[in-house]
Amino acid sequence: MKALVIEDDHEVATYLVKGLRESDFVVDHAADGKDGLMLAASEDYDIMIVDRMLPGMDGLSIIKTVRATGNQVPVLILSALGDVDDRVAGLRGGGDDYLTKPFSFTELLARIESLLRRNRQASETETVLRVADLEMDLLARTVKRSGKNIDVQPREFRLLEFLMRNAGQVVTRTMLLEKVWDYHFDPQTNVIDVHISRLRAKIDKEFETPLLQTVRGAGYMLRENP
Repeated sequence: MKALVIEDDHEVATYLVKGLRESDFVVDHAADGKDGLMLAASEDYDIMIVDRMLPGMDGLSIIKTVRATGNQVPVLILSALGDVDDRVAGLRGGGDDYLTKPFSFTELLARIESLLRRNRQASETETVLRVADLEMDLLARTVKRSGKNIDVQPREFRLLEFLMRNAGQVVTRTMLLEKVWDYHFDPQTNVIDVHISRLRAKIDKEFETPLLQTVRGAGYMLRENP
C-alpha cells in the first residue's frame, strides 16, 4: 500500500511516516500544500493523509483539486480544528474521514484500514474497468480497445481483469499464480509467460501505445503512460 502524507508539522509528520512504514506502507511526504498537490497529481496512492492548515495551499483546496480530476483516492483529514462545522466542511469538501489533533496512531491506522476496506469493496462492485482506451465489461464479459472488440479466452479474461484492477502497480508472478491460476506454489512452468504473450498480442499489437509492460526482475504492469 502506498500513502501520501501532507503535513507541515515536522514532529507530527515524522511520527506518521515512521508509524506507517512500520505498518508496511510505502510513504511519500510533503511539508507544503503545493508540493503535496504535485505528488498527488503525479503518483498513484492508496490513501492520502492531509493536514487541513498548510503553507502554500490549504488541505481542503488540495482535496477539492484532486477530486476535480476524478481521483477518488481515500482521504483522511488531520486537523486541530475539531468543531462540528469544521468537520462537516472537511467531509463536504471531499474528505472521507476527519481526525482531530492530538490523535492516537492506533486510531489513525484503524481509520485508514476502514477507508481502504470501503474503497476495495467499492472497486469490487464495479462492472466496467478502464485503463486508457482499454475497457472491460465484467457483466457482458467483453473487452474493447479504442472501441474495437478483442476476443479473449476465459483465462486471459481473468488475467487481464487482475492486471486492470491493479493498473499502475507491479504484479508479481506469485500474485498471478495465486489470484488467476489458484496455485499456492510455483509449478515451474512457463504458463504465465505464454498467457502474457498472448494477451499482449491481443491488446497491444495493433495499437500505437503499448499498455502491458514487463518489469524486469519483478513482474508485469498494466499502465496508461508507459
